[in-house]
Amino acid sequence: MSDLAGALRRALGPTDADPPAGPDRPAAVMVPVLDLPEPALLLTLRSMVVGDHKGEISFPGGVRHDEDLDLLHTALRETEEELGIPPDRFEVIGSLPPTQTVVSGFLIAPFVGVLAERPRLRPSPVEIDEVLELEIRRLAEVEREEGVERDGERRTWFAYEVDGNTVWGATGRIVHSFLVALRDGGWDGSKED
Repeated sequence: MSDLAGALRRALGPTDADPPAGPDRPAAVMVPVLDLPEPALLLTLRSMVVGDHKGEISFPGGVRHDEDLDLLHTALRETEEELGIPPDRFEVIGSLPPTQTVVSGFLIAPFVGVLAERPRLRPSPVEIDEVLELEIRRLAEVEREEGVERDGERRTWFAYEVDGNTVWGATGRIVHSFLVALRDGGWDGSKED
């Protein structure tokens, strides 16, 4: 097991805990971690024909279907549909805290899955315009917290600008939670042997 996978194991939550029930629609994403000499996350640039979050950078995932056994199944099913990565390619290590979308009304359960090698990708031409491989070290270096004052309340979010791509919103919050988990688990980001 690599240092990165070990750090995630120490810091992530269980994979069998569903987020609390509420008014938001349950959804799940997979946070695909490429455990390579320079570890990276796989993200997607959503197409302009999908129902929600057109043209945004996100993790593969979607809404829970009736046939999904649980939200982990949702994340794995959606990842295979969107990127062509079979569920058995992932070593699912744990989960991050649920994240709400501000406008679209989803409560997202993020699951972290490690890939020991770069998988063969078959992106859905309907759902995905581009697959992005963003180095974890770079994401940590460029992380910035932004905010706005609205109705006497300060609202903040995390944003990441890498190679002309901006990760923000719910995906930015998930990336931030992931980076916190890595630090909490003891990963310092130094090159692994």
